[in-house]
Amino acid sequence: MSEVFEGYERQYCELSANLSRHCTAASALDGVTICAAEQKKQKLSDIKAGLDDADTLIRKMDLEARSLQPSMKAALLAKLREYKTDLNNLKSEVKRVTTSSNVSLTARDDLLESGRVDTLAVSNDQKGRLLMSTERLNQSSDRIKEGRKTMLETEELGVSILQDLHQQRQSLLHAHTTLHGVDDNISKSKKILSAMSRRMSRNKWIVGSLMIALVLAIIIILYFKLTH
Repeated sequence: MSEVFEGYERQYCELSANLSRHCTAASALDGVTICAAEQKKQKLSDIKAGLDDADTLIRKMDLEARSLQPSMKAALLAKLREYKTDLNNLKSEVKRVTTSSNVSLTARDDLLESGRVDTLAVSNDQKGRLLMSTERLNQSSDRIKEGRKTMLETEELGVSILQDLHQQRQSLLHAHTTLHGVDDNISKSKKILSAMSRRMSRNKWIVGSLMIALVLAIIIILYFKLTH
């Protein structure tokens, strides 16, 4: 897996967790005081800056993933889609918190005056958002673990493929050595056959010469017998 992608991924996960906590903290400032409203405004400004950084990290991860080999690119793009979904959820949460921050001071006073029942309802809503944020963090952690598991499986598959290729290379080298030995044996056989052929030719000449000498001897003997 790309070390560059892992670095961007680690930064994004940390940034996402921080943004979730800031969103929860900003939501907790709803309907308290003017000072709290100013604090919430500042937090929302910091959160939006963090979202811009998150968008930048997503783009960097996308570029890095698309520059890798197809075997790695598919898994990384799948993880990247999850991070994009997570970022969209964060943006929706920020939008909701921002919308709620636009409630006027008079409306907040009315909400405070509505009594303890409304206060308890707000508290329960905050607890629900905290639970949702915690669940989102747990889901992000599970996705990261699953991504690491997939990375390890991919690495094991790559090692297995390399081992198979090494075995095939050894087999080819052994076959090459065997063929080289066969070529040597064929060359030796050709030399032996050539030597045998030369000997047979030499023997034919010797036999032919002996036969010619024998015929000449017979002719000479007959000549002497007939002339005497």
